[in-house]
Amino acid sequence: MSAASAQPPPADLYETMSTLRAVRRLRTDPIPPEVLERVLQAACWAPSGGNQQPWRVIVAADPTVKQGLADIYAPEWAKFAQGFLKRFEGLPAGEVAKWERIVAAGDHLADHLHDAPAILLFCANPAMMAITDANLDRVSMVGGGSVYPAVQNAMLACVAEGLGCTLTTLHCFREDEVKSLLGVPDGWATVAMVPIGYPVGRGNGPINRRPPAEMAYRDAFGQAWTS
Repeated sequence: MSAASAQPPPADLYETMSTLRAVRRLRTDPIPPEVLERVLQAACWAPSGGNQQPWRVIVAADPTVKQGLADIYAPEWAKFAQGFLKRFEGLPAGEVAKWERIVAAGDHLADHLHDAPAILLFCANPAMMAITDANLDRVSMVGGGSVYPAVQNAMLACVAEGLGCTLTTLHCFREDEVKSLLGVPDGWATVAMVPIGYPVGRGNGPINRRPPAEMAYRDAFGQAWTS
């Protein structure tokens, strides 16, 4: 068994969570089947409402299938990137440069999505979910709670395995084409696309996120959290 596919040492959960980056530059090296199996098993361990696991994941590895996904994704990324950069017009040059680097990495992914050794396409069936907010006067969100933990688990497992990955949903703008390409049946939705592979360069590492002091409240919305 190769070093890449050998069972990895236990990873510290907090370190894994705090180093999960959006890695958009991926090598073409194949991922050993044992490694992919562990990533998929991590997804299967995720909690879901009623333990129904109302999701499935398609592992796209065939070059023709990956090219089809890339052809769908690339124009949607181009439109998104153009609008994204407009948000930062007028900011200091140093601040704009940071976001331009992120967009450049996204451009690379769009140009090379078909080269990723595997693309995980997560699907979900709303009929298998207890969507308790379906009738509220707002966009429904609860159903995602039975799907995205599996996506997160798979991505955390990628970190533990030395793989890079990133989550995108831009393919949803052309979901009918994605479902046709992958044979996704009626009643199922596509919810996340996660290209994975060994990273070019550093890959995962320290991340920049807001701390609990800015994100958490005590007892009521807006009431400062103090540890």
